Amino acid sequence: MQEFASMNRSFASSRNPRTIALVGKYHSMEIAESLRRLAEYLYERGVSVFIERETSEHIGKKVDLSRWVTCGFNDIGAHADLAIVLGGDGTMLNAARRLARYCVPLVGVNQGRLGFMTDIARDDLLTCMDDLLDGRFTQENRLLLAAEVTRDGKEIAENLALNDVVVDKGAIGRMIEFELFIDGEFIYNLRSDGLIVSTPTGSTAYALSANGPILHPQVSGIALVPLCPHALTNRPILVSDRAEIELRITHATDCRVHFDGQVTVDLSRDDAVRLHRSEYSICFLHPPGYSYFAMLRQKLQWSERPKGE
Repeated sequence: MQEFASMNRSFASSRNPRTIALVGKYHSMEIAESLRRLAEYLYERGVSVFIERETSEHIGKKVDLSRWVTCGFNDIGAHADLAIVLGGDGTMLNAARRLARYCVPLVGVNQGRLGFMTDIARDDLLTCMDDLLDGRFTQENRLLLAAEVTRDGKEIAENLALNDVVVDKGAIGRMIEFELFIDGEFIYNLRSDGLIVSTPTGSTAYALSANGPILHPQVSGIALVPLCPHALTNRPILVSDRAEIELRITHATDCRVHFDGQVTVDLSRDDAVRLHRSEYSICFLHPPGYSYFAMLRQKLQWSERPKGE
């Protein structure tokens, strides 16, 4: 497998991508053939193809990927015009956090289940790639959350989240208690199983199952959704995406904070979790005809519009 070498190139914009990175679901061999086929197609179209290193290490056990350059996320961020993610929403979430600071546009090919963010079907893969390479796509920016965890006045962890930041009880089946502040103002003391702080992107994920609202991606807001609150009057709240949010743990035998459900940090009493909109955002590229509401109808099995309308 080729290793990525330092390059000095002038790269085109995403409207005419000449260097594309492929990122796949690491532990799924089902995508191996799709990834190889896509890499060959892009190469035939004159595109320089990079394979993300961990993807190559896993998928390369099933198909031969030795003809393409292998590189890590930092090199993808520095040199790729865009990244195509083959997998489910979890794969997209990981790639988005890793590439956020580099402003690399992302394209999602659904190889998972629901795939709210990976909207290109496997059967439509090559047709959509034609549109993509010819500049026919829709661009959409999504906000990210930036969070930090402090203990005794010192930062012990920080991370980004595209979907949500969740503070919840750990393995012990007891409620936790914490105080919520928005822009420095005390809002309430909450006894519950936890709280989901969700972006519009994450509003169709964990927050939806906790009766949170669905937020259109163009809504500039952050949803605060309690998990099984002791007082049923504690309802979801929508705040500005410019708000500074702080959770202070006041009582918890076992408590944790999760970033996109993929990175976890243990919390203790008197720890604080501070959140705000990140300076970075994620750019998704959608194929022609993409509609957010049509996607919701399909994924959530809402009633379809009558034929002919």
